Amino acid sequence: MLEVRNLHARIGDKEILNGVNLTIKAGETHAIMGPNGSGKSTLSAVLVGNPLYEVTEGEVWFNGKNLLDMKPEDRAHEGLFLSFQYPVEIPGVSMNNFMKAAINAKRKYQGLEPLKAADFMKLMREKRKVVELDAKLSNRSVNEGFSGGEKKRNEIFQMAMLEPKLAILDETDSGLDVDAMRIVAEGVNKLQTSENSRIVITHYDRLLEMIRPQVVHVLYQGRIVETGGPELATKIQNEGYEWIKKEAV
Repeated sequence: MLEVRNLHARIGDKEILNGVNLTIKAGETHAIMGPNGSGKSTLSAVLVGNPLYEVTEGEVWFNGKNLLDMKPEDRAHEGLFLSFQYPVEIPGVSMNNFMKAAINAKRKYQGLEPLKAADFMKLMREKRKVVELDAKLSNRSVNEGFSGGEKKRNEIFQMAMLEPKLAILDETDSGLDVDAMRIVAEGVNKLQTSENSRIVITHYDRLLEMIRPQVVHVLYQGRIVETGGPELATKIQNEGYEWIKKEAV
């Protein structure tokens, strides 16, 4: 599904990614961990096409297509989804209108007719149940006045509506209490199929105990320096990253 080869990227004059190699197959869940500043969020931003970052070397292929040649909106229409670490508020734009515009833009890209109003509302009701999102929130502006947990649930709700092929969850556990994390994790797990995949970016293994990855990577100084199974996340939780830093010297 995703093939990242020798990816280098920078913001301004600062080189952040220094040769990332990553392969993700359909149906797989990969976790990416690493110290602050190692390039985790930069990798997610580059994959979805954030214009602040410049790719200086390397290739990224997504379902056989050159991802780096695509506009950010086309990457989304092709099936990429990013759940932000800090979801932004969009005053004046209701959740209903926001989701209808997103769904119909994707359908237009796929050569499909817009969803009828009744079908759209039915879809909204079905997907809200996935993350236990209060129906009242869908009538408010996007994320405006939402608590931290509500914002994260809302992001997973958007993921449920858009049905991406590859979802990137960038520290979606940040700021969540145990109950909110459980609801978000359960929602993510319900959306998992053999046809879609996920990248979970996190510092802690508590989220990974709920969203169980098959593969765990450690990103350090802009490169993936260690790859293993779930036991690697446990080792990091117990020992921190000092052993990675020593091995990288």
